[in-house]
Amino acid sequence: MNKLKVGMISFAHGHAFSYLNALLELPQVEVVGIADEDFSRVEAVVNRHNLPYFEDYNDLLRLTGLDAVVICSENARHAQMTIDAAHAGKHVICEKPLGISVTEMEQMIAACRDNGVQLMTAFPCRYLAAVVHAKQAVERGEIGRILAIKGTNRGTMPGRWFVDPALSGGGALLDHTVHVMDLMNWFTGSKVTEVYAYAATLFHEGLQVDDAGMIHVKFENGVFGVLDTSWSRSKSFPTWGDVTMEIIGTKGSITVDGFAQKNDLYSDDIGKGQHLFWGDSMDLKMIESFVNALLEGAPAPVSGIDGLRSAEVALAGYESVRLGRPVKL
Repeated sequence: MNKLKVGMISFAHGHAFSYLNALLELPQVEVVGIADEDFSRVEAVVNRHNLPYFEDYNDLLRLTGLDAVVICSENARHAQMTIDAAHAGKHVICEKPLGISVTEMEQMIAACRDNGVQLMTAFPCRYLAAVVHAKQAVERGEIGRILAIKGTNRGTMPGRWFVDPALSGGGALLDHTVHVMDLMNWFTGSKVTEVYAYAATLFHEGLQVDDAGMIHVKFENGVFGVLDTSWSRSKSFPTWGDVTMEIIGTKGSITVDGFAQKNDLYSDDIGKGQHLFWGDSMDLKMIESFVNALLEGAPAPVSGIDGLRSAEVALAGYESVRLGRPVKL
């Protein structure tokens, strides 16, 4: 079996641990190294799996035979790392949001295109069972033509570099618009043309970024969308957040709860309710689809353009907040 040789660049984003576990689970993958300037972030996984470690990600990119990299750095570093990987001839899957400006995302896409490598945006929510089945139902015409979508991606305030605007590029409006906005783009097959947003700091005093947001969009094909993107889930909430959509069509509607595959556990020993998940891992399904596309010479299932289309909505949302009116895309 031909194996895809994959390296990991940065574990600044916690999703890196899940993505690494997915890579290690796939027989068609060989993990050839981990790069992170902060060894303490990766020491445990490097030692547990006996993986080569690189302080400088450029040393990883120079490895002979390396095919692809997974980038989970701070948002502000996505662009440079992706462009460097592209120039080194490596395929890339990059954590969301793809970038923190439209210009840099366009540069990332161009660098990968010009160097003949694939760029995939890490949108695992496309691989949630509830989302997959809802998409199939829409494609079968079960609810007719989509008229509107109401979504939520409400989470817990992540702290760390996520609340440093120089590294994150924004707060909850950027962090939690992109997942469900990508699903809205995917379901409608259309592009957002107008954005009107609200953002504020309501739940956590002293933050330099917003922790509450509502974003309203109009699509080119006439569909309306609204999305709650707030970091409004308390520390005691059983999960990091939610992914929901209510899709209204001309012949019916579909309600999607992406994390509904769960059992509720209430234990006095633990002290609070817990959601115990079962079913397929969206991260594993996403990583597997990226790997198989590269091995088969097929396009990345979720492109850099897809990443741009969702992130540009969040960035336009900040412009709308600044101006106090809708903005065109």
